[in-house]
Amino acid sequence: MTIKNFFAAIIICAVLVMNSSASAVSEPKILAESAILVEASTGRIIWEKNSDLQREPASMTKMLTCVLALENLNQSEEVTMDQAAVFTEDNTLSWAAGESVSARDMITAVMLVSENGGAVALAQKIAGSQIEFAEMMNDKAKKIGCKNSHFVNPNGLPNPNHYSTAADMARIAVYCMKNADFREIVGTRRTSIHWLYPKDKWSELNNTNELLGKYKGANGIKTGWTTAAGGCLAAGAKRGEIELIAIVMRSTNHDTRFEDAANLLNYGFERVRMVNGIDKERTERMVFVRGGKKATVRVKPAESLDFPLMAGEDSKLLKVTYDLPKIVDAGAGIDRGKVLGEAVLRYDGKPVAKVPLVARSSVDAGFSIGSFLVRIIAPLLEK
Repeated sequence: MTIKNFFAAIIICAVLVMNSSASAVSEPKILAESAILVEASTGRIIWEKNSDLQREPASMTKMLTCVLALENLNQSEEVTMDQAAVFTEDNTLSWAAGESVSARDMITAVMLVSENGGAVALAQKIAGSQIEFAEMMNDKAKKIGCKNSHFVNPNGLPNPNHYSTAADMARIAVYCMKNADFREIVGTRRTSIHWLYPKDKWSELNNTNELLGKYKGANGIKTGWTTAAGGCLAAGAKRGEIELIAIVMRSTNHDTRFEDAANLLNYGFERVRMVNGIDKERTERMVFVRGGKKATVRVKPAESLDFPLMAGEDSKLLKVTYDLPKIVDAGAGIDRGKVLGEAVLRYDGKPVAKVPLVARSSVDAGFSIGSFLVRIIAPLLEK
């Protein structure tokens, strides 16, 4: 081999090694006991570590408290601090009994500076007591899809019967971030709230989430810390069309939770790409109608769905199937937008996401030649 060819071979090898290093995404180094990274719109798991390990969620609990407040209170409603709320551990804003702010400002205080007493006040305003509010929390958690969680208070203060998992916290965070008001609040770095009583009192709030303004694309969500729970963090970030949520539980100290979350998010942004899975404008099916003034109704997905694919996955393996009856009864009529079935997105044959299929137009109950014929041939169609 000539010297020229020798050096050429070295350069080629170096380029191949560099390309290989650039394309390979190393596993994230996470110090927390449990963690999970999910794509925000679908909840698809990108990476996980002990994600079903039950642990105390500390103030990440307040995500559920505040989304319930947003769903059950008018944001201008007055929320008053009573003795129980004032004497809750860590009276962050130096409340006195009888003081009040709007529901929006109380939610802001709870999410930005982890106001424990404010969470109690919200719970009492919504349900009358913390016990009844905890029942609401557990019911909501089940509806969201949580599998290993149980809540007994609205703020996450230590209790052996108050627990969750990284996977369940991710499910709650995904749900919460679909609420526009919730997103706006948790993405706020700095703001002020103003008391309704006494009228001249106000306070400036600085978000405890240190990733906001420091990590590119950071948009929330909630910190948590107790001696029992260790460092906890629900961290969201969006770059372009990709939005991710990282959950870490029981980080080794107050600061490593932010490092853990950043490492998870970095891993996801390097590894994930979004592709079109279901297009509501290009996806349409027809269903026969029995007992209606029309014999058919067309259905389409309620929304389009982009789906996250990870490195090495092929978009050609994405297929859409339809869970849809061949015939529907008009009954009292079919309203436009009524859910009649589901479009199921599958990857390599396995279901990965679903979107409701809704009627594109209304069909009144009644008689038509077409629907009469549908009734006659129904036994054949439904085989």
